[in-house]
Amino acid sequence: MSIVVADRLSWRDVARVGDGETLSVSKEAAARLANASAIVESIVTAGTRAYGINTGVGALSDTVVDRQSQSRLSRNIILSHACGVGPLLAPREVRAIIAAQIANFAHGHSGVRREIVATLAAFLEHDCIPEVPSKGSAGYLTHNAHTALVLIGEGYATVAGERKTGREALAAIGLQPLVLRAKEGLSLVNGTACATGLLSVALGRAERLLLWADAAAALTLEAVGCQMAAFDEAVLALRPSKGIAKVGAGLRARLAGSGLIAKAAGKRTQDALSLRAVPHAHGAAWDVFEQTGAVADQELASVTDNPAVSGTPENPVVSSEAHAVAPALALAADSLAIALAQPSAMSERRTDRLVNPLVSGLPAFLASDAGSHSGFMIAQYTAAALSNENRRMAAPAATDGGITSALQEDFLAHPTAAGNKLLAIIDNAEHILAIELMAAAQAHDFLTANGTRAKGTEAIHSAIRSVIAHYEDDRPLGADIETLKSLIAAQMPAQ
Repeated sequence: MSIVVADRLSWRDVARVGDGETLSVSKEAAARLANASAIVESIVTAGTRAYGINTGVGALSDTVVDRQSQSRLSRNIILSHACGVGPLLAPREVRAIIAAQIANFAHGHSGVRREIVATLAAFLEHDCIPEVPSKGSAGYLTHNAHTALVLIGEGYATVAGERKTGREALAAIGLQPLVLRAKEGLSLVNGTACATGLLSVALGRAERLLLWADAAAALTLEAVGCQMAAFDEAVLALRPSKGIAKVGAGLRARLAGSGLIAKAAGKRTQDALSLRAVPHAHGAAWDVFEQTGAVADQELASVTDNPAVSGTPENPVVSSEAHAVAPALALAADSLAIALAQPSAMSERRTDRLVNPLVSGLPAFLASDAGSHSGFMIAQYTAAALSNENRRMAAPAATDGGITSALQEDFLAHPTAAGNKLLAIIDNAEHILAIELMAAAQAHDFLTANGTRAKGTEAIHSAIRSVIAHYEDDRPLGADIETLKSLIAAQMPAQ
């Protein structure tokens, strides 16, 4: 199924492209592309000085480039800006970045030809994935440049699982390297497509993560015999929050009819905060998730190229602005990173309660034969280590400093760094939740004689046991963690 860019995309659209959907532009968007390209051509013909069209870029913005050199300028911008380093971005992330870039061009204020967009769309259609290093961008430039390399036959890409040079990759999908025109090189490295694509992927993963966090909490709450009165609708409504209400309703629905919960009623006056405050911590994360999604959608509705072209070929307007700077994206990604670090830390605390015989009432460390078996003792160590790493990474990227381009770019928002950091926190959080899920399932295995599980938690327990067995210190536990992490990352929890 192909998603069509007409007016704007949503972050969900971009995430779907990341997961394998294709993308095309509507007739209206194609007309906007043609008009913007004609505007740039008219400026070139008239010789009117305009940033990035017939001048250098950054600190060289006052250096005029003659017409014969403008195509070479576009190519040189790609080559000089492609200086990323470190591990490559995942294919899903590269696809999402390309989708966000097409969406930006389709607004009709960049001035690139339709051929540029068609080639990028062909990358998505044929799953031609440019090699894009994950590090080296204070904003957006280096990541975009590595994608653009393949457009001109440079760099490297993977097609059908095989690594090829840019020229070979283009030939494999039936295309030739493009010769760029004025401004096209700048537009290809410009804009916030990188951070927007990364944030869209992160939002898709965060949604699944939060649903699994709610499910894992329910399984643990049932195993420890929580006091459900704390989750009454009227009680939670005393603190108005859509997120709190959502999580509370989910817990009540998933735990409805639980024999284990019924048997534990009145057992304690109140539960520990890692149990009692699940709606508050998870709910706050859900609220931030919704706010972050709104910021991503706002970005996709925005023109993020500099300069922006408008008007008509007869009356062209070139506006030099700062729309390629994305403080809002950086702040949103930082906020979501903190929001996800908190419930994952709470998940580790719940795991500790499950394995700690001083508070669980269960076999020590959930071991089948405590003493000769260590059970989940060290798995909890892993969760604690990952939770601490998330705490360190939750420090905001948006407040980082830096001066580039000879004082011309003396403010940096760091949205791409914030997006990369957010994705790393999600990786850790998926592992942490995997550990809680397998510990909670193990706990339930010891409770079969104590009462029945609710239908909602039975679905989760069954999903876990469909991929990993009860643990008997009979295999490396790390493999089980990875198996459950893959489950969390790939699908929504069963209802």
